[in-house]
Amino acid sequence: MRLLLKALDKMRCFRKRSTIPFLVALITFLLFINLYIEDGYVLEEDKRQLRETSMHPLNSERYVHTFKDITNFSGTINVTYRYLAGTPLPRKKYLTIGLSSVKRKRGNYLMETIKSIFDQSSYEELKEIVVVVHLADFDLAWCESLVQEISRKFGHHIIAGRLLVIHAPEEYYPSLDGLKRNYNDPEDRVRFRSKQNVDYAFLLNFCTNLSHFYMMLEDDVRCSRNFLTALKKVITSREGSYWVTLEFSKLGYIGKLYHSRDLPRLAHFLLMFYQEMPCDWLLIHFRGLLAQKDVIRFKPSLFQHMGYYSSYKGAENKLKDDDFEEDSLDIPDNPPATLYTNINVFENYDATKAYSTVDEYFWGKAPSTGDFFVVVFNKSTKISKIKVVTGSDDRQNDILHHGALEVGEKLVGTKKGRQCSSYITLGEFKNGNIEVQNVDHKISFDIECVRIVVTASQKEWLIIRSISLWTTPPPSQ
Repeated sequence: MRLLLKALDKMRCFRKRSTIPFLVALITFLLFINLYIEDGYVLEEDKRQLRETSMHPLNSERYVHTFKDITNFSGTINVTYRYLAGTPLPRKKYLTIGLSSVKRKRGNYLMETIKSIFDQSSYEELKEIVVVVHLADFDLAWCESLVQEISRKFGHHIIAGRLLVIHAPEEYYPSLDGLKRNYNDPEDRVRFRSKQNVDYAFLLNFCTNLSHFYMMLEDDVRCSRNFLTALKKVITSREGSYWVTLEFSKLGYIGKLYHSRDLPRLAHFLLMFYQEMPCDWLLIHFRGLLAQKDVIRFKPSLFQHMGYYSSYKGAENKLKDDDFEEDSLDIPDNPPATLYTNINVFENYDATKAYSTVDEYFWGKAPSTGDFFVVVFNKSTKISKIKVVTGSDDRQNDILHHGALEVGEKLVGTKKGRQCSSYITLGEFKNGNIEVQNVDHKISFDIECVRIVVTASQKEWLIIRSISLWTTPPPSQ
């Protein structure tokens, strides 16, 4: 391990292009030597989780724990950036939005993307975001021309500290010649995707200390209205749970959210394996290495791909996210809570999967009269609306045929955890669904539990697709 840490210390000096391939090879070799010695500490569960990404093999299960524990990866990479427009503010923002852009053979969508980010945000939201654009092309004349256009159209955002434009000089890049031709990709394709990995690594590295969270976007994206408010709701709902990546689009590396504290490790990771595979595949491995087994993706999507021509050779790229909604976005708040049920759970379709806008659900075996599904909040709260949807498109009969929705107070401890001792019924399910408006006007107390009760046995199994709760804003909002 001492040899490993000494070797990794050498990465801090990234100025000599000729040393980079040697250092990457040395570090990778030492990782494997170290893991060979400590392989007994790699848990079988971690190996199983990582095998699920084996369609793009990196042999990453060999060093999951070592990667998580390398302290050097928490430090930034020694790169001297050129500030083309704007300077970072001393106060951390809530969210950094990172864009990396290069000169395209056909079309350029960067200006539209920046405009969409700002136009779709309220004045209050703009106070909490900073947009960082990495102009990653080695054509400095093109960079300077584009900066002039950005400064002319978005000068007030630059002055306000909401927009930064940076450039990482070519001398800091590793070699982009003679790269490994994995997947039988042509040389120019390998060069393009390898450079793109380094582009994003340098962008992530720069953004490490700007905010609490980081959103990765491409430079040809359209945003939904008030996307930051939707993001904050989701982040709040995940409070207390572990996550590495939250996804707000199903396309490429659009809409991928990270804790800023993870950016140094992600930047180092992309640099270590820059020539191995495309960036979006590496992001999957990174998530697995940090022990997030499953994709956590939210619907509707908050970002849409709008570019028609790819940045690679100007090829046509018509990919669209059919889960994207630009208007009328109403993501529930779903305050932090613990979920309990006495319904027999099928496989891994556990209770927590019903309590978010993630594209998954709870699935239990045929429930009986008196069975329940309860949400217990971490702290009491005022609720304005509750909506529960059961069944699914392909299993339309696995609904709650007979059930009631209740809210409760007066938490008590039981052998199965905390439960409310007093409940009031809000209504009955109809065709498997229920929606109750103005709950805060009907209930006098702050709610501590929301409970679904089965009022008649059924032979069909039960899918609870979503439990959505909207909280009552404080009087000042």
